[in-house]
Amino acid sequence: MSSDPVEEIKERLDIVDVIRGYLKLEKTGANYRAICPFHSEESPSFFVSPARQIWHCFGCSEGGDMFEFVKKIEGIEFGEALKILADKAGVELKRQNFKKRNKKKELYEICDLAATFFQKQLEKSKTGKKAKKYLLDRNISEDSIKKWRLGYAPANWRTLLKFLENKGYERDKIVKTGLVIRKGSKSSSGMKQNFYDRFRGRIMFPVFNLHGQAIGFGGRILGKADDTAKYLNTPNTPLYDKSKVLYGLNEAKVEIRKRDNCILVEGYTDVIMSHQAGVKNVIATSGTALTARQLKILKRYSDNLTTAFDMDLAGDSATKRGIDMAQAKDFDVRVIMMPEDSDPADMAAEDPKKWKEKIKDSKSIFDYYFETTFAKYDKETPKGKKKIAKVLLPVIKQIPNKIEQSQWIQRLAEKFNTKEENIEAELKKVRTKRNDYYDKENNKKEEKGTEKKQKSRLEKLQDRIVSLAIKDEKITEELDKNVTKYFTSAHKEILNNLKEDKDDFKKDKTEQLFNYLSLKADVDFKDIEPKEEFKACLKQFKKLVIKKQLTKISKELYKAEKEENEKKVEELSEKFNKLSKKIREKDE
Repeated sequence: MSSDPVEEIKERLDIVDVIRGYLKLEKTGANYRAICPFHSEESPSFFVSPARQIWHCFGCSEGGDMFEFVKKIEGIEFGEALKILADKAGVELKRQNFKKRNKKKELYEICDLAATFFQKQLEKSKTGKKAKKYLLDRNISEDSIKKWRLGYAPANWRTLLKFLENKGYERDKIVKTGLVIRKGSKSSSGMKQNFYDRFRGRIMFPVFNLHGQAIGFGGRILGKADDTAKYLNTPNTPLYDKSKVLYGLNEAKVEIRKRDNCILVEGYTDVIMSHQAGVKNVIATSGTALTARQLKILKRYSDNLTTAFDMDLAGDSATKRGIDMAQAKDFDVRVIMMPEDSDPADMAAEDPKKWKEKIKDSKSIFDYYFETTFAKYDKETPKGKKKIAKVLLPVIKQIPNKIEQSQWIQRLAEKFNTKEENIEAELKKVRTKRNDYYDKENNKKEEKGTEKKQKSRLEKLQDRIVSLAIKDEKITEELDKNVTKYFTSAHKEILNNLKEDKDDFKKDKTEQLFNYLSLKADVDFKDIEPKEEFKACLKQFKKLVIKKQLTKISKELYKAEKEENEKKVEELSEKFNKLSKKIREKDE
């Protein structure tokens, strides 16, 4: 067994089993295929090769090994993917920063034990059973109670603290999870410290990270709130940061990617009841308006957000800032229009079909702005028009796409029964913080230049020719040096290895290319005669090479003419004519 954990994991796990945990795979010859989870498509172009232990989508060009797949589908970095696959393979990760890891490990253990403790209290204690009845009366099923690990925190001051101490955990560590509050501090005067449970007499909702580990809690008071807060959440801790935590994302992430849409709701029960009703691409912010960090995480899964919470879009509200940030990051934002005195949890519980219809009938954020603003103010009066313009002009101003912006200018002009020029004139006067945010975000995007480099036609033909050679090795004999000298070093090495019947490569990237081209050969040339396809590709390749040479000679010729170098002009012209003749011959 390899001492390298990556290699050991690859030895123990099969890529087909790993990917099958996320996607429905269909056997096709020696390989498997599926609908790609990384882009929208109707017919499957996502392939998995058990022989090569790689995957590749021939639609969006994403691909790699099992680690790359887990990184992309989970939206995580390599270290986190390594941990997930190591746990799955039963491989112990060594030579890490044990001090740091063990500290966090203890905090995870404490949170997990607390969740188990609250679950048992819900099932066994007298008051816990009342809490469970409340949940069942809210139509939360037994299965959902177990799935989301709902529980109950006793009303006593130190029940959880004593339980965790009996399990061997120090008070200081328990305090770091946010489950216990410490009053007073250590000092030379020997001031006495007081420790007590943060959550008392509450229905408990564990909050999980992307891997399903409990990292924090939300507690709802059982009975009347009186002077006590109805809801109480874990404060920021080494594990829990409310600015980047999204409740339910661990359960919803695959469905969000599959549907290419994320539905944002307000509360824990909204998420639970929606999942229970079969709508599983639903998550909630953890007691905050949308933050930049949450949006960055969501961007890994989808560019489409549909909101189903109280849309406080007046003035400079936190909700409005969150929506503006989402739009600045190129999210397409839509709004589910909920009836008054109704929330997603109630609707999903009472009529799942109606909840699904509401989602389907969601409106674009701009439609929502127009509809609600015109309903609020009278467009027939100068005062009403002024108030409508105050709300809608900044909204229109922030639209980065000028074509889309012009459509909303036209719509507002029609509503006001005025000329578009008048709206445009007023629009020029508008300057908002949100516009600054848009400019800042768009400039960042341009500077970053994250777009994938597209392969040239020559590179694509090289891929195709080498894939054909992998399919039929006799093709390598028909490739002379006059052609392969234009190939990349990686393509040349693969061809040489095929000739010499070798399977070792100097670079990992060359081996990755070989694996990809092998899968391409299986997929693209399954029912194709390799030799005929090779002839067609070779003809195209030679023609493109000549065109590239002609372009180079044209530039040199222009320079020679400018310098009045007649001898060079004559030489280059002769070369140009010969190559042009070759092009014509290949066209015939």
